[in-house]
Amino acid sequence: MIARVGQIMLYVNNQDEAVQFWTEIAGFKVKADEGNGEMRWIEIMPDGAAETSIVLHNREAVAQLSPGLNLDTPSLMFFTEDLEQFRQKLTENHLIVGEIVDMPGGRVFNFADYEANYFAVMEQKKTQ
Repeated sequence: MIARVGQIMLYVNNQDEAVQFWTEIAGFKVKADEGNGEMRWIEIMPDGAAETSIVLHNREAVAQLSPGLNLDTPSLMFFTEDLEQFRQKLTENHLIVGEIVDMPGGRVFNFADYEANYFAVMEQKKTQ
């Protein structure tokens, strides 16, 4: 049985730019940067007590090694404690940022990384 989500594979065109986005803009840290010949993988995770990490893979290299593998961007929802501050940081860095929307679980907006991969972030309502 599955106990938890360990890693999410994210296939990108430029790993170095992706690392820059996730570390400098989104506040992640690099957990590992490893390679094996032409294959390089970079494991990143939120700077905190996260159990799940994202592994950045080169889309082209993976396509050559595993033809037919679905290399689409997964639909990811991140959580934050300060939605407006994170949205402001994305805006200041001239990234595509959606409007804040009130949802039953909290306020949320969409944003895109440097490669126009879209993600969502939610500020969860505090339970009392």
